[in-house]
Amino acid sequence: MTKYTFSGGIHPKEGKELSKDKPILTLQAGKELVYPLSQHIGAPAKALVAKGDRVLVGQMIAEAGGFVSAPVHASVSGTVKTIEPRRVVTGDMVMSIVVENDGLYEKVLMEGIEDWEHAPKEQILEKIAAAGIVGMGGAGFPTRVKLSPKEPEKIDFVIANCSECEPYLTSDYRRMMEEPEKLVTGLRILVSLFPGAHGILAVEDNKEDCAQILRDLTRGDTRISVKVLRTKYPQGAERQLIFATTGRKVNSTMLPADAGCIVNNVDTIVAVYYAVTQGRPLIERIVTVTGDAVADPRNFKIPIGMSYAELLEADGGFTSEPEKIICGGPMMGFAMYGLDVPTTKTSTALLAFTKDAVAASEPGPCIRCGRCSSVCPGRVQPYLLADAAEHFQDEVFLENGGMECCECGCCSYVCPAKRPLTQSIKTMRKMQLAKKKK
Repeated sequence: MTKYTFSGGIHPKEGKELSKDKPILTLQAGKELVYPLSQHIGAPAKALVAKGDRVLVGQMIAEAGGFVSAPVHASVSGTVKTIEPRRVVTGDMVMSIVVENDGLYEKVLMEGIEDWEHAPKEQILEKIAAAGIVGMGGAGFPTRVKLSPKEPEKIDFVIANCSECEPYLTSDYRRMMEEPEKLVTGLRILVSLFPGAHGILAVEDNKEDCAQILRDLTRGDTRISVKVLRTKYPQGAERQLIFATTGRKVNSTMLPADAGCIVNNVDTIVAVYYAVTQGRPLIERIVTVTGDAVADPRNFKIPIGMSYAELLEADGGFTSEPEKIICGGPMMGFAMYGLDVPTTKTSTALLAFTKDAVAASEPGPCIRCGRCSSVCPGRVQPYLLADAAEHFQDEVFLENGGMECCECGCCSYVCPAKRPLTQSIKTMRKMQLAKKKK
């Protein structure tokens, strides 16, 4: 069987065995839920409620603040305690709506589209927009915007990113094992928006059980196929996934739609299913809690807005004091300074490790071994880019393809000198993007 892939990449320790075989547990919310108004790329949402207002489960409490934005909904019923800046996982203070949970879980009326297969495209897109769905793999790009390319007739492929290539993360795996029908139906809804498109369920070969389930569910469907990818990081990165499944190339000046592709991850597609068929907004998600410092690694379905501290407590806490706590995956996630911050639409994982291997490493001089270049999926020279970044050489950085870096961390991972290549390049890329905006 052909296994699709891309050039470069690495094979880090997977760590998925800690949580992959345990069923998803659903958690109840605590007494206080915090909803940051900026849980997505683009303009922050605008509050529709005030202190003292009573809200219901599924109620829109903040509307989209612009075209590239997304509304926010309450995941519990209760009373708005305050609207004020609250700390989020990045350490920033973000204006947030704080709701005191009354424990009643009274809901607003939710209505889906009964016959979505014959519904107007605009009606489906309106449901997705109203549900506040954003990219739930971590990017947070509003899904309604992604599904509205300038030339929709040129979209040839709608790709479901089922690879989950980040080590330790298993939330998408559990979703595929426990709710595969919702994933397939969600993809069918997305494919229906583009008459000439074909749907692809892209699954890495370390999830062959998922691939077989999805094959069985799509047998006889001429518009959807399952493609098995070679297990390799970062197989799930948008550019790499598009190349592996379609052979088409996307660079930093392009959007996936420019190559005739739309990509969404598993959780996002399931959220589309719920929004369109049931009218349910994005108020919950699955989060992986794992690592060698965690008492009971597994996946939880949580109400968005609950704190990471409550999430950890529900998991039994730490077995020992961790040296490193990470929000997201170990390759592209970021270190957390504390757990008293809210989960959001883009919260994928909470990892805790007894040892901080990165902090224990002492960077040395580059030995020009070329390992970073050999694994770079962007096919650039990370050691040259890092040098240019460290010396603030903008022209050198750009001339050597600095903007083609996808910040995957492969170069830092393989560097024998333990140089923080990705961090240096990432900082320079942010500077260049800021200059471009000006």
